[in-house]
Amino acid sequence: MLPDEKARAEGRAPLPLLVFLALMTSVSALTIDAILPALDAISRDLAFADPADRQLIVLAVFAGLGLGQPIFGPLSDAIGRRKAATLGWAVYVLGTAIAVLAPNLGWIVAGRMVQGLGAAGPRVVATAIARDLYEGRAMARIISLVMTVFMLVPMFAPLLGQGLQALAGWRAIFGLYLGMAVISAAWHMFVPETLPVEHRRPLHLGPLFRAFVEVLKTPPTMLYTAGTGMIFAAFAAFLAASQQVYEHIYGLGHLFPLVFAAMGLVFAAAQYLNGILVMRVGMRAICRSAAIAVTLGGAVAFLIGHSSELPLGLFLLLLIPVFGGAGLLFANLQALALEPLGHIAGTASAVVMSVSMLAALPFGGLLARQVTESAVPLFGGFATFGALTLAAILAADWVRR
Repeated sequence: MLPDEKARAEGRAPLPLLVFLALMTSVSALTIDAILPALDAISRDLAFADPADRQLIVLAVFAGLGLGQPIFGPLSDAIGRRKAATLGWAVYVLGTAIAVLAPNLGWIVAGRMVQGLGAAGPRVVATAIARDLYEGRAMARIISLVMTVFMLVPMFAPLLGQGLQALAGWRAIFGLYLGMAVISAAWHMFVPETLPVEHRRPLHLGPLFRAFVEVLKTPPTMLYTAGTGMIFAAFAAFLAASQQVYEHIYGLGHLFPLVFAAMGLVFAAAQYLNGILVMRVGMRAICRSAAIAVTLGGAVAFLIGHSSELPLGLFLLLLIPVFGGAGLLFANLQALALEPLGHIAGTASAVVMSVSMLAALPFGGLLARQVTESAVPLFGGFATFGALTLAAILAADWVRR
């Protein structure tokens, strides 16, 4: 299940480990994406006052993830990866129960936030396990391979959600969430613990505070974290508004999951390509090129959309460089941010992901609200946030010299 020293140095991993890490990581993607085709039905059944309120069902999961990661990161450094992930799954099941029984908007948003809070456990633990076993370019390669498998989930999650909704209504989708939690928690019982007892950090306030301060006082880490947050803001806005874009603006109806899957394939292809290139080219060169691609791709699409109509085919074509660039950025920026902090991998990964996610949500939510009659604002957001990501990357490179 775990790689030997040679495999670690070469950035290789046994297939069962990759699939396991992908399952742990994909909890958030499945939680977000499987519900997308059911947003109209939920909005009707729970009598949402504003059609844009459905976006809160997506953004609430991100909020929970952002809040949960600073909790589960230090916890996984203190009690071990397996116990922290198991606790996260327990919280996730509680949130699922709240959401499936929700009578109104407030309750379902609260349940979704608790789901995100619990999902933070396995998500942080998956990254920490990768950092326990790998470092540098090898870690970036493993994260990319994990993300390639992981992207199969959002590709097919809306289709699964649509099928379950057709069979038994939108509440049946939450049964899928429960099944994933049980399978992943059971599988983890057979995975060796990757954090030895002698390397654990006690949950005392002093050491915990010093670990957080160390993360926040490491300039390259925080700059790469800022870059991650900027690109995540645009990506979160797209996810929050995707059902509205595909079903209402372009009138795809039941074909929405298929088009969503096609764009997920672009993201997965970028992750796979990164796994090949990163050992040869390096993370920093890839990040600079990818940020430029997102910025220019978004800017060109924004200008085209303002001067003429954006039919569906052209819209999807213009999304390719944006999605491809974003796919290259996520794994590399995360690995670069964690590179100086291997001795506190759990806490560091938690702070990096939490800060980037929570900082991104207000901007992503604001951008998603601009999507009413046209998808053009999304491209403006990708151009703007891509440029800010590029600035953060260049600043981090300058600080490291």
